Amino acid sequence: MKVLIAPLNWGLGHATRCIPLIRHYISAGDEVVLGGDGESILLLRRTFPNLRVVDLPSLELRYTYNAHQRGFYLRAIPALIRFTIADYYYLRQQLAIEHFDLVISDNRFGLFSRDTHSVYITHQLYVHLPKRLRWLEPVARALHASIYKRYDEVWVPDYDHPTNNLAGSLAHGGTFDHFAKYIGPLSRFDNLETDGISKECPGTSYSIVAVLSGLEPQRTLFEEFLINRYRQHDKPVLLVRGKMGLPNVSTQIGSITLVPYMNDDQLSAIMLQAEKIVVRSGYSTIMDLAVLGVLNKAEFHPTPGQTEQEYLSQYHNH
Repeated sequence: MKVLIAPLNWGLGHATRCIPLIRHYISAGDEVVLGGDGESILLLRRTFPNLRVVDLPSLELRYTYNAHQRGFYLRAIPALIRFTIADYYYLRQQLAIEHFDLVISDNRFGLFSRDTHSVYITHQLYVHLPKRLRWLEPVARALHASIYKRYDEVWVPDYDHPTNNLAGSLAHGGTFDHFAKYIGPLSRFDNLETDGISKECPGTSYSIVAVLSGLEPQRTLFEEFLINRYRQHDKPVLLVRGKMGLPNVSTQIGSITLVPYMNDDQLSAIMLQAEKIVVRSGYSTIMDLAVLGVLNKAEFHPTPGQTEQEYLSQYHNH
């Protein structure tokens, strides 16, 4: 079977949660092709250097510097429409050249076709909007449903339980639950060996581990906040910057060791040893922490104005 797996390039979480799926299809003897753009496809290229990669249309979005992000949402709507159309026509043209038996889209709206079996991955069946736009939530949810109904299957990476779950009301308890196939959490840390750390890792024990991701400029603002907060800390601190395009060379600022990125076995081992893990409350991050059993160590900092992350931080009692 020939499988195309394509995550949205919105931070790194959509790409990292595709990693266990990619491993699954490789181990089954299937031919896996990766599709995407930006930092997310760089991450997958490094994780699976022997797989073929096809470049997909890019979604060029940046957060604003303010907390409410209203300007961002106004720009995002037309950009998402153009992006969805571009993805749809790209897949249509690609299928005329080569056949895929299965196309798995992680939150890319336009990768569906009658000429193949299309799967859509999301943890947000029920979109949460900012308080001032809450009255529009039924419209936003219906629009999202109109997109994923075009796919043959909708996979939700969460437990199929009304209360014992990770996504809360983002994925449970509404009128669209019957569209979903709950497949359980997807984490890059599934089935990893965590008993050793490579010599390439700058140290083996840190009091605090901070892992960054997400769109600019909020990623950089969060990095600057953490550097100012921890540079004089009395114990070692590791800051993983989430910058896949940089040479992986560590730098030191006071008590902080900064690395552009870290491979999964190194990062999981260090997280298990850390006293505190400082992260955004993105859903893929929550799945990673849950799989490692370290959710209780997390200090969540939601991206300002991103209501999904604000909700998840509250849902997990932070």
